[in-house]
Amino acid sequence: MGKVAKQSIQTTIFSYLGVVIGYVNVLWLYPYALDASELGTFRTIQDIGLLFVPFAQLGVGHGITRFFPQLKSNQSAFLSYGLALSMAGFAVVSAIFLGFRTQIINLFAVNSPEVIDFFGVILLITLFALLSSILDAYSRSFVKVAVPTLVREVFLRLLTGVLVGAYLLKWISFQQVMQGLVLVYGLAFLGVLIYLLWLGVLKFDFRWNTFPKGFRTSFLQFSLITFLATAASTLIMKIDSIMVSSMISLEANAIYTIAFSMALVIELPRRAISQVVMPVIADHFAKENLEEINALYKQISNRQLYICLLLFVGICANLDALYYFIPNREIYEAGKHVVVLIGLGKLFDVVFSVNSEILVFSKHYRFNLIATIGMSVLIVGLNYLLIPIYGIEGAALASVAVMFLFNFVKYLFLKIRLGFDPFSRDTLKIIFVGVTAFGPGYFNPFSLSPIPNILVTSLLVLGLYLFWSKLLGVGNEEWKWVKNKIKKSGS
Repeated sequence: MGKVAKQSIQTTIFSYLGVVIGYVNVLWLYPYALDASELGTFRTIQDIGLLFVPFAQLGVGHGITRFFPQLKSNQSAFLSYGLALSMAGFAVVSAIFLGFRTQIINLFAVNSPEVIDFFGVILLITLFALLSSILDAYSRSFVKVAVPTLVREVFLRLLTGVLVGAYLLKWISFQQVMQGLVLVYGLAFLGVLIYLLWLGVLKFDFRWNTFPKGFRTSFLQFSLITFLATAASTLIMKIDSIMVSSMISLEANAIYTIAFSMALVIELPRRAISQVVMPVIADHFAKENLEEINALYKQISNRQLYICLLLFVGICANLDALYYFIPNREIYEAGKHVVVLIGLGKLFDVVFSVNSEILVFSKHYRFNLIATIGMSVLIVGLNYLLIPIYGIEGAALASVAVMFLFNFVKYLFLKIRLGFDPFSRDTLKIIFVGVTAFGPGYFNPFSLSPIPNILVTSLLVLGLYLFWSKLLGVGNEEWKWVKNKIKKSGS
């Protein structure tokens, strides 16, 4: 347990450090060093490359994590087998991409022709990100997660920051920046590779006939099911940015990307809670403690909603002041409504609680796959419908609609099949508290410079939030939880 605890602490530290570096990059360095068209190209090429990764991986990463404990030996052969499958998947993805090259060029030719010049970069990003993901999964199987997290969350973001910084200093051209992305992702892969070599666990063995009987069939079935769900989830996360580039412009995607990144702050507590609660849910299902799962379902919904709603209100109340610190803000302020809409969508994820986690660990896990694939198709259709009418706000509306429907469908399924319900009277009370705390953002009588304005507005929001929480008797457990987390991180 000592090693696991140490790995968990280090992984948490590296993850949050990566978040800080990522936000410095996205909200300051990139818009300062790159013009909107360049930033749109920079993000679009990476988004397309990373979108291809789960399709090329064929679910092998999750399959390695799931089936590794079943092998007392032959782990090296298992790694070789997984890498071979992934490379076959990459070959298929590359063939499809190159085979439909003309059609793909036509998608970007009118509104974002700059993207076409870097199609080769896309496939190389996919290749190195794919190989890194497989080695990540293999390292995770040895309960060695901290260093791969450091490489993925910190090292990769630092290198992209250095790359853009070199362009800012006029040491390299923008074309070299884009080509440099291949080097960045290649070095990230090399970092994990060297770490596994240093651990002495990276060996290659092609004696695949030594696997237990039926092992490969079970592994392939699980991997392909996971592949469909993961690919659909990635499509939901990445497709709006890519479609904004192809249907509007690269500048529009730059504006959308900045706004989307600001809204993502709202769901950070949800991610932390989700990671902690997954093994608890799995354990309850193993013991058939359904009542405990339902109680946890409600508790987490209220806890997430209370914390994340406060973040949402705080960001919306300070939106003008926050945009003040973004370089070339006169361009990027057009994304204010996107921040609000995406933030609202994240709140839907929050209030519907851990429905995905419950489905994954239940006997109904295949329903999550069906729902995810259905929603990925829906978001593409909604983007085609709404982007021509409402622009980047249309892409945000499509995301909000899909987030709500995705969660509502899973809610109904869990309600009907298992009798689970995350909502209670406290849910309405918390929503009321959030609505009343919106006031300072619209009726702030002070005319202050940005930093004092953020401080005053945030204090007013927090004061109202706490006042109504105390009056309605909500939030006590949530504040205790926050204090405990602060104490643990400081000890």
